[in-house]
Order: sequence, then structure tokens, then C-alpha cells
Amino acid sequence: MKDLGKLSLMLLAGLALGFTSCNDSEEDGNTPTPTVKGNANLQGTISANRTLDADTVYTLKGFVYVDNNATLTIEPGTIIKGEKATQGTLLIQRGARIMAQGTAEKPIVFTSNQPKGNRAPGDWGGVVILGKARHNQAEDPIVEGGPVAYYGGTNDADNSGVFSYVRIEFAGYPLQPNKELNGLTLGSVGSGTKIDHVQVSFGGDDAFEWFGGTVNATHLVAYRTTDDMFDTDYGYNGRVQYALGISDPNMWDVATGGASNGFESDNDGAGSTRTPLTTATFSNVTIIGPGNNLPSGAQFGQGAHLKKGTSLSIRNSIISGFAKGITLDGSVVEGYAQNGGIKIMNTVVAGAGENSAINKASSSTSAFNAATWFSTAGNGNSIKAMNELGLATTAPYLPQTGSMALSGASFTGTTGFENTTFIGAFGTTDWTTGWTNWDPQNTDY
Repeated sequence: MKDLGKLSLMLLAGLALGFTSCNDSEEDGNTPTPTVKGNANLQGTISANRTLDADTVYTLKGFVYVDNNATLTIEPGTIIKGEKATQGTLLIQRGARIMAQGTAEKPIVFTSNQPKGNRAPGDWGGVVILGKARHNQAEDPIVEGGPVAYYGGTNDADNSGVFSYVRIEFAGYPLQPNKELNGLTLGSVGSGTKIDHVQVSFGGDDAFEWFGGTVNATHLVAYRTTDDMFDTDYGYNGRVQYALGISDPNMWDVATGGASNGFESDNDGAGSTRTPLTTATFSNVTIIGPGNNLPSGAQFGQGAHLKKGTSLSIRNSIISGFAKGITLDGSVVEGYAQNGGIKIMNTVVAGAGENSAINKASSSTSAFNAATWFSTAGNGNSIKAMNELGLATTAPYLPQTGSMALSGASFTGTTGFENTTFIGAFGTTDWTTGWTNWDPQNTDY
């Protein structure tokens, strides 16, 4: 027994020395062995509260539903990969919640499960959040793109959770024409939901699309998506402030044959006057279009295509790099512009053709003069050349010293916005620092 006691003491002493050696080596500057992340699959229906932890890389397989009023919590720094073979898609059903609160240092990343160098737009389905706020359709719609998921209700203050400091990469695909999944699809999401600091990159369809609802959002980035940057339908009437949209001149909407726009906005597909109208207001947006040196066959539309009965407003923004700047399409839209339902104010259109910065639809025969309306005294709007903006020439296109974008904003007649002096997405602070990724194709995940 005495010998065993001595042996035990010697082993304990050795262990203590071992621990001391490890601590000393870290203090000497040696890098400890990194933690190896585990792997897990997400598939089927999540019907009870669940947390995804940052120590595990998750793979979405097929349509993954969060249902039964469950809450899906995602830790900062968590990586979720959409499986290409099954078009993995995450859907938060109405009544359920997602609590995805990342940080600037540890964003939550949804990306493709393909290896770097082999990722492509449309590798997986994207993220869909559905709520119980109002829309303007006769019956609750089913979300575009194939999943069995309805949205809508009567609670405009509905809360679908938090989606903050999140990246969505290589998501969104067109199942069939006009039936597409986007990077982030929001169906009747209510104003109780928090959405901010979200980057959608290299999407196979729209970056962001709102179908009805009242949710507000700030600090959005639509980066090199194949279709529209910011698409609004079915009576969406929230507020969006601080948004950046950047085109890739070599990426456009090939799959559905449509033209890629900065803003695209409808009241609904029929162009009706159903209420609630699409009356959202976007402020402090910078749109960087594809420019004029385009490859053969490129299909780009307008910096802002306002059509099919929309009453969308744009303020304190920069719409640049599209051959056509803003198009007011249809007699209903023209009427809203004339009676003050559509407000485009303190906004610059840059880089458009001399006679195409502000347009009506080519089919319009009305006497309404869109260019005169745009430039009316008091609106604060202007038409400029690209080199007059004074923006940097690479992402995120910050205004440089002396830039005209650093002044000129006005929030007269608005509520709910943070008042700034600058137009466009940025003043002197780069809010994309740390959590965005301008080269997800070559990132190790």
C-alpha cells in the first residue's frame, strides 16, 4: 500500500508538471492546437426548441422547417452549409422563431457545402422567414420555390425573432419562372422582428425579397447577385435604412430571362390596387450597377423599376451604374407619383444615359413627365456622372474626402429613421467592417 501511495503521488506530480509546461508554452507565444469542429446534419422538421452551437458545422439537407412554434437559436460564429444535391433550405414557419444574433467579430454564416473554388450562385435554397403580418392577397400565399410553407395573418407586430450579423452566400435558385427562392425571403414578417447587418452574396436569384409584412431592416448588403438586389411585393410597408447593392457585370438573370435590377417593386403580380399597398420606404441606399462596359447578351434593367401598382418611396440614396436609372412603369404608378404616394427625394441618379435617368414605361402614352417630376424644386434630386459622386472604386464604395454624398440628406416628413447628413449607405463610418466577406469563393469554411 505504501508503494502504491508513493506511485500515486509521483503520477500526480508528473501531471502537475505537464499542465505547467502547457501554460508556459502558451505564454512563450506557441500557438495551441485549434479546436476541430464537429459536423451534423439538419433535415426534416425542427418541432422543439433547439440551439446550433459554433463548435459544429451544420449541413442543411432538403427543406428544413422550424415549426410548431419552436425557436431555433444559432450561436455567434456558427457555420451552416446548404447541401447542393438536395438544395438545402431553412424555413422558419409562421409562429416559429429564429434567434440568429451574430456579432461583427463572429458573424453567423450560411454558405454552400461545395469546396472553395467550386461554389456557384444557386448551390442551395437560402433562408426563408415567414410571419403573421398582413399581405394584400385574397388568401394566404405559399412561399415561392416549392416548399409547403404559408405566410400571412393580421398581426403586423408579429415577432419572428432576430437575424443580425449574418451572411448568406451562393443561395437562391429559380425552380421555375416567377417561382424562385432568394438569398433571404421574408413573407409577412412583422415589425417585432429584428433584422440588421445581413449580407447576401452571389445569389442565384434576388438577394432580399419581401412579400408583404411590416418588418424594418438596417445595414443590408446585396453583393453580386444574379437578379434583383431589393425586391418588394404584396403590400410590404416597412422601413429599410443603410443598404448597399453591388452588381457584377458578368452576372445577370439568365435562368428566368428577366433583367437584373437594383430595386424591383410591385404591389402584386396583377398590378392591382389591393391593400395594404406596397408603401415601403428605403433611405440611405447606395446602388452600384454594372456600368456601361458589358459583355454581349448581358441583361440588366433599371436601378429602380417601380411597376405593377407599387407605391414605394426612395430617399437620401444613390442609384448609379445602370443605363436606365429609375423607371415609373404603368398608369397607376404614375398616378401615385403625381399625388405624392411615391416620393423619391434627395436622391442622385448617376451614370445613366442622358435621356434615361428617369423614365416612364415605353408603352405609356400619358402626358406625365417623369423627368420634370423628379427634378421639381424641393425634391432635392439630381442627375450626375459617375465621376462626380466621389466614391471609392471598390467595395464597399465609401465616399471619399469632399464627396457630394457626405451631405444633402433630408428626413422631412418621415418617421422612424435615424437622421443623417449624408446620402447613400455611408458617411465616414464603414459599417461593413469585420462581418462581411467580399471573396466567399476562396474562403475556407
